[in-house]
Amino acid sequence: MVDESKNIELTEDDLANKSKGQLIKKAGQLRDRRNELNQMASERASKRDDLNAKTREKVDEAQEHREKRDELNEQVQEHKESRNELNAEANELFDKVDELKSDLELDEGKDLEELESEIEDLEFKQQTEVLSTDEERELIEKIEGKREEYAERKDKLDGSEELEGLRAEAEEVRSEASQHHQKVTELADKAQEHHNQMIEAYREADDIRDEADDMHDSFVEAQEAADRHHEDFVRVQKRLREMDKEEEEERKSARDKKKEEAKEEAEEIYQKFKEGETLETEDLMKLQKTGLL
Repeated sequence: MVDESKNIELTEDDLANKSKGQLIKKAGQLRDRRNELNQMASERASKRDDLNAKTREKVDEAQEHREKRDELNEQVQEHKESRNELNAEANELFDKVDELKSDLELDEGKDLEELESEIEDLEFKQQTEVLSTDEERELIEKIEGKREEYAERKDKLDGSEELEGLRAEAEEVRSEASQHHQKVTELADKAQEHHNQMIEAYREADDIRDEADDMHDSFVEAQEAADRHHEDFVRVQKRLREMDKEEEEERKSARDKKKEEAKEEAEEIYQKFKEGETLETEDLMKLQKTGLL
């Protein structure tokens, strides 16, 4: 803000009624205050320009984060597309695995571990329990049946190289899809970091821009006050020139009047001279001065 108590006021009454000396003093005060305000305006303009430069730096910084964020988001999209394509491919392969298992009847009946466990239980029963001949024969037949079922199922699994190949391929594709998903997560996190930094940079730019606007308003206030003091200084200078002119005209008028009076006096003396009167030395000098002798 401008300290208005230090400003110099100039009224029409000052111009009309103050003496030349008073106006010269007023002109000096106006000039000094004008120079002080111009210096103040210059400093504020410099600070404003510095703040505007910092604003541009923050905007540039925000733009860099925006570009990096957009670049990362493009990479995220690319990895998403690859992940989705690979997941779709893996799903198709796993469907084929299920179809092949169904064709081999591997989905029917018990798995190998379950059959092996049942065989072990039956053998333990045979070894630890007292059984009748019929019960033991029945138990042996049951064990043999389980062993045959186990061998048959194991043969199916061991003979299905195509199934294992499909399963391995499906799992490999699924693993590759998982890697793309991991990249999606990593890149998305980085993109979010740049987005947050962009928002922060824009916020800081807005704060600095507000400060620069306030400084510009302060500059305008000081410059307008300086301009007003300059205008008043010019008005005083103009009035002083008018007063100088008036004084010169008064002096000229006084000289002309004095000259006219001297001429009239010389003519009277000259008339006496023509009439034969004796002139004093002073009168002769007056005639010489006016060119009548």
